[in-house]
Formats: sequence, structure tokens, C-alpha cells
Amino acid sequence: MKAIVIGSTKHLLFFAIYGFIASLLLFIAAVVWFLTARSELEIWHTTRLKNEYHQLSGLTDFSQYLALEDKLFNELDRKIYQQYTPKLASPINRYEANSLSDPNHWDVNWNRSFEWSNPDANYGILFLHGMSDSPYAISNLARHFSASADVLGLRLPGHGTIPAGLADITWPDLASAVALATQHMKQKLAGKPLYVVGFSTGAALALNLQLEAIAVNNPTDYQAMMFLSPAIGLAPIAAGAKWQARLGRLINQEKLFWNTIEVEYDPFKYISFAVNAGDVVYQLAERNQYLIKQFDQQQLANIPPILTFQSIADDTVSTNAVVEHLYQYLPSDKHSLVIFDINRNRNNHQLITKNLLNEMGPLWLNMPMNYRLSLIENSQQSEYGVQEQNLVESEEGATVDLALKWPAGVYSLSHVALPFPENDPLYGPHYQPQSQHIQIGQAIFKGERGLFGIPAAEMLRQKWNPFYPYMLDRLEQFIEP
Repeated sequence: MKAIVIGSTKHLLFFAIYGFIASLLLFIAAVVWFLTARSELEIWHTTRLKNEYHQLSGLTDFSQYLALEDKLFNELDRKIYQQYTPKLASPINRYEANSLSDPNHWDVNWNRSFEWSNPDANYGILFLHGMSDSPYAISNLARHFSASADVLGLRLPGHGTIPAGLADITWPDLASAVALATQHMKQKLAGKPLYVVGFSTGAALALNLQLEAIAVNNPTDYQAMMFLSPAIGLAPIAAGAKWQARLGRLINQEKLFWNTIEVEYDPFKYISFAVNAGDVVYQLAERNQYLIKQFDQQQLANIPPILTFQSIADDTVSTNAVVEHLYQYLPSDKHSLVIFDINRNRNNHQLITKNLLNEMGPLWLNMPMNYRLSLIENSQQSEYGVQEQNLVESEEGATVDLALKWPAGVYSLSHVALPFPENDPLYGPHYQPQSQHIQIGQAIFKGERGLFGIPAAEMLRQKWNPFYPYMLDRLEQFIEP
């Protein structure tokens, strides 16, 4: 009887194991089918540009970086713009000459690095854009500060050309380019203070440069750091991005190298997103988190002052990680964090299904809070107005009504909205009849699902910041040359 029971148990165990393996293989096959059934890859997904910068390129100064960038954009013109012949012309393909999305419609090609010198400047600012973006993302802020500062907007490697540029970069490639630009600015300023403004991945790169210096007892480079939607942490699912790409290599399916394959309608941002790009941000964030957790109090005190602006609603990076993996470790009130809450008017309150403040509240209550926290929230005085509520060391401080309000129909900011003012010509909401280029902020089309080339979720994502004037004021107050 005992032998019968043991034999039956073994059979059941084998059946369970084989069943699990079969289910796993079936699941993988279904995922592969789904991913390979997407739109066909174009030459901007499959071409490799040889003149892109990598950490091992052997460059020693920023002038060499710009010279290589010139060669890169000449190569881009030869391999993409001169080679591509569409089967059906598109008015919104950035890689078709004279389309609405052609970057050449603009007075400045914002896909390139830019440097604006100011002989009267007492300080300099390095501007760093985010993953899949271009220097356009930080051009509004750079233009504002160019009146008082020497300004450099860096094109990160892999960006501003074709989406395939992100398929084989590494975070050390990006970090070494930031180091070159930082070294260049410090030499140019000759002792004057250097600040950095980083958006998303650009913020993580600026932070990394300082953390790596502190880790080996080297002096830091920046007088202060200003972050917008910083990539301090990502959703846990990002850790699995590399496995999709590895599966693609194993079965020779290039489509698996891509999270999304979309129409490239934005002249200054990739819409298709390489799996590798997500993994690069994840690895960079993990490195920064590791360094911070290893630091003692003196090393943490050596981190330059940080001012961060973060929407509580952010579908790209983790808002909680900004507190959990960065701000809770910062030991003094020289650091500041601004959180933009959602629009909690009566109509929105009934429709929003997730109270994000409930998730962040315990972080503020249970973790050290030595920094200044400013919460931009609905005013108590008017339904659409906003106020700034200040807290220091978990103690409620002054509440200030702001001369700003939520626009009608907007229930939150987004990850991508923070660097762009209302009058931005690409992402702003106001139609410009004389413009010859695409106006993405105007692109909200209505109809049946599944027909349009731009996903509805992308059209409805908030793309400009109604609180941009407040952000500028805080940035100007934070800079003390």
C-alpha cells in the first residue's frame, strides 16, 4: 500500500512539473506571437550608426564629442534621410523630408547639443534630457537661464537620431558623456559655480556623477542639482526587460528588442522604445541606490544640494522611490522636494480610483524627513486654484495660495509634462496658425478605437506644465552664484 501511495505521488509530481513546463512554454509562445505580430520594423529600427559615442570611443574632451556628433548627423542623413523611400507618404513621419514632423522645419535642430556662452555670466548650467528625448526637452529652461548663465544642453549618446540608437547603449556610455560635458563646463567657467538641471534619466546621470566621486573621496562638481521627474527608481517589472531582448536574440526575432513600435511623429523624441533603453535606466537607478545605501553620514552630507520637482502621478518612474531611495537619506534641510498632487476638484474626486497620497503618506510619516517638502495641491479657497503647503521635519509649515490654477479638463500632471510651459510650440495647448511644423499639444483626435496611428493614451497624456512659472521661481531662488 505504501509503495502504491509513493508511486502515485511521483506520478502526480511529474505531471505537475511537466504541466508547469508546458504552460510556461505556451505562455512564452503566446508572448512571442503577440510581440512579433506588431508593425513591421523600419530602417530607423534596424540601422546602426557607427559614429555614435560610446565610453570606449577614446575621446578626451568635449570638442571631440561635438566633432563626432557632426559625423554622426552626416551619417544619419546618408543612411536614413537619403535612403528612405516610403511606400505611402506620411505627413507626420519625422524621417520624411518636408513632413510636418521633419526637424528641419525648426530654426534650430534641437536634436543636437547646444552651447550658449554669456560673457557676463557668474555661473554655468549643464542641462541633461531624459531617455528617448533630445535637448529640446530642456530647451525652454536653458533659454530662460541663458540671460544670466553660460549654458550647455547635452545630447546624450543614442538620442536625437534614430530609435535604434538606444538598442545597444549602456549607462556608462551616457555617464561618460555627462562627465565630458561637466569637465568642459568647469574648465570654461574657471572657478565659477556650475549647476546641473536633469530631467528623468538626465537627473539620474547627474546624481550618479556626484555619487561616484563621493564614493572614492573626490570633490563634487556641481554647486547644486535640480531634478525634474528624476529616474531614482522604476517599477519592479523593469528588471525583466533584458530577458525579452535575450529571447529575441535566441530565436532571432528583432521585434522582441522593442517594447513599442510606433509611428515616429515627434521631431525631437523617439516614439518607438527599445527594450535595452528601459534596462539602461533600471541599471543606472540600481547603481545609484546601491551607492547611497553604502554611504556614511559624512558622505551623504557631501551630496550637493538637490531641488526636485515630481508629479505624484507618474507612469514612467516611481514617485515613491524619490523619497524611499533618495530623500530619506539626505541629512540636512539644504535639500528640497516639490510634489505636484493631482487635481482633486469635486468632479475628479469621484472618478479617480487611486489615491496616490495614501501610498506616499507612510513614507513621510515613517522615514527621516530632514528636507523641505512642498506639496502643490488644490486651494482651500477656490475649486480650481492651487496652494503650496510646506512641511519641514514632518511639521506642517506655511500654506501659500499661488496665482495659478488647474486648466479645465486636466486631472494631473505627467512624467513628461514638467519641462514644458504653456506656450511651448510643440507640446503646448494653443494652436499656432503660422506654424509649418506639427503641434503635438493640439493632437487630440476623436473617433472609433483601433483606427488611428497615434495611441489614444498618448494623445491624452498631459504634455505641458500649468505650474511652470512656479517651478521657474523655485529654480531661480535655489541658484545662488
